[in-house]
Amino acid sequence: MHLKPIQSNSAAHKHSSSHPGVALSLGVIIVTSIQFVPNTEGKMDEAPAPKRTKIVCEDTPKKSIDNSTGKTMSGFKRDRHGNEKRFDNGPRPAPKPKVAVVRNAYTPMFEQLRDELDAHHDRRDRLGKVSRDVTGLSKKIIFALQRVRTINPDLPPQIQAEVDSRLAEISKLLAVMVPDVQGINRHRYSRSLMCLEELAEALTFAHYLKTQTLLKPEELSAFVEELTRKGGAAVSEGKEKDKDEPMPDAGNTPAPAASGDQETTTESDPKPAENEQQQQQQSKPEPPIMSTTEDDYFYGVFDLSGEMMRFATTSTALTGKMAGAEDERTIVEDMHELGSFFEMLPMKAGDKKQWEKKLDVMRQSVRKVERLGYDRKIRGSERPQGWVPDLTVDQPGEEEE
Repeated sequence: MHLKPIQSNSAAHKHSSSHPGVALSLGVIIVTSIQFVPNTEGKMDEAPAPKRTKIVCEDTPKKSIDNSTGKTMSGFKRDRHGNEKRFDNGPRPAPKPKVAVVRNAYTPMFEQLRDELDAHHDRRDRLGKVSRDVTGLSKKIIFALQRVRTINPDLPPQIQAEVDSRLAEISKLLAVMVPDVQGINRHRYSRSLMCLEELAEALTFAHYLKTQTLLKPEELSAFVEELTRKGGAAVSEGKEKDKDEPMPDAGNTPAPAASGDQETTTESDPKPAENEQQQQQQSKPEPPIMSTTEDDYFYGVFDLSGEMMRFATTSTALTGKMAGAEDERTIVEDMHELGSFFEMLPMKAGDKKQWEKKLDVMRQSVRKVERLGYDRKIRGSERPQGWVPDLTVDQPGEEEE
């Protein structure tokens, strides 16, 4: 008897050398059975063709067939309509036909709403960008004012020049913001106008260093309005200069006027021209301005307490005495009075969380300045020149926050 191996091209049969007749691959078991048939001489001959039995395991994935195309559906995902979803290596779906927009009586209304929403987002982005610039310039003003060591009506010339230059830049930025914050937009975009709180802090701090008094709300609003007017005038002058400047081209040079024309122009009376200019200025409407609100003022003064605390610490360390010691009042009394006024104010109903947070920070600043004044008064003679108490360490008996 002679046995011939069955030739098979399947990968399962090639890897079944250890177990003849059995192949395992991908959950499919192929059992090869060899049959022997007796011949006329009584010998056993090999059957002409072996039988193969394919046993499919339960975990073998089944491929679904698309009845319309006869192709397998395993390579694509299907949407709820049964269409193939495109993969990176799959076919590109056919472009959808463009459907004409059906217009009715409500279409203009929704188009107007769309335009208003786009304008709202653009306006808010513009205000946010300008507000960041104004905030940065206001902080630079505060940093410059912190270099002042005493309360004096006249600031040092270098610091005064820096403050004036920063205010000139702020005035131009405020003039850019004015058209977008007229009417109801002044309160609609109040979150985008947080820069006015920082500006109020800088202006009230400068006023305190000069006069040792608190700037009033109406004075602050008038100062901001004046800044807006100056900025608008500067912006308009810059635009007029750009229009009046001729292009650097030889073709734009005007031809010399005739002698007769010169005589007529010199002999003409300049009064009508001046009258026309005055009439034009009177006929022009007053440009819009920007003013501050009560929230801008109160939150700016809240932050002022922190700047006063820093000023008191640095001035005491460098001069050896509290700011305002030569006058009737010191900065300790000013801070104590400012804190007591805010304690008596009713809490703002619309923004309780922010009000409580700023009030708590102001209380800490007042306590630090009080501790600084008490230590200098009681134990100042025991300390060396320039000594300042550590305000970061809680004193015994102080309530923990």
